[in-house]
Amino acid sequence: MEKQRYNIVVTGVGALIGQGIIKGLRQVDGVVIYGVDRVISPYAKNLVDVALQKPDCDEEASSYLEFWAKLIVDHKIDLILPGISLDMYFFDANRDVFANYDVKIVLNDQDLIKNARDKYIFDGVYKRSGLPNIPTARPDSWKHAIDILGAAPLLLKPRFGEGSTGIARLLDEVDFKYWTQKSEDNWIIQKIIGSDTEEYTVGVFGLGDGTASAPIIFRRKLSRSGHTQDAEVVMSDLLNDFTKKIVTYFKPIGPTNLQFRLEDNIPYLLEINPRFSSSCSLRYAFGFNEAAMCVEYYLNNKSPSDATIKFGRAQRYNEDYISYVSDII
Repeated sequence: MEKQRYNIVVTGVGALIGQGIIKGLRQVDGVVIYGVDRVISPYAKNLVDVALQKPDCDEEASSYLEFWAKLIVDHKIDLILPGISLDMYFFDANRDVFANYDVKIVLNDQDLIKNARDKYIFDGVYKRSGLPNIPTARPDSWKHAIDILGAAPLLLKPRFGEGSTGIARLLDEVDFKYWTQKSEDNWIIQKIIGSDTEEYTVGVFGLGDGTASAPIIFRRKLSRSGHTQDAEVVMSDLLNDFTKKIVTYFKPIGPTNLQFRLEDNIPYLLEINPRFSSSCSLRYAFGFNEAAMCVEYYLNNKSPSDATIKFGRAQRYNEDYISYVSDII
């Protein structure tokens, strides 16, 4: 009997998440990896079997939709794994279009994608769960902020955004005026919960019915860009049980990342990423292979088995990748 071969697209292969997805897929037999990005770097090209560059147009352009339709048909694509948020939003907005093609796309619950995109809207949705939440507001003055959120320092975050870009600690009215004006309308303000030493990132694979795989839990430290820099695999019944409550409430589908801080032994949800996140390569290294789980779930119609987690620590660092002109031509 001939082995099953799958043609799988990974987007954003020039960035951290896409490259992490590829590492996981390389452990799956019979997979041909198509890498798609705006710019295909020599390093990214070396990671995939086929490299394809996106057209030079906006995601809203009809030619962009035509590019994807042609790619799916010409290359007989079985599965698409979005490696960046922009691609997730594109495929989410065009679910009805791609439903006409014989292809599966790794997309989370539609409501979860929509709500998680806007931190202020998500705060309102999350409050209705009855779980402990971080006090969040859009106050019209510094006095109003202090009245409803408590004493300084407070934390300003982009209402729409990822990583640590645009995050600022507010100490006084001067900070409040400067950062709210600089951020225009793209901000929320929160009470600061816990400390940097009690921050966690949790990975689950949701099954869409309020259940999920057993999670992998990292205690982490962030880089200046907001990605996980140092990670330690830990066991935590507290976070495990709390994660189950969130999964029951939101019913995620596929790779889902939850970020927490602890204060007084109470977990507070920082945010949900309803997609592959920047720590997916670290999760893979410790036995939680989300890319392989996607193949099982979306193509083999099987619920992924709970991963066998290895315990240890990881640290990220920069490494040079050299490509000579003679190698590129």
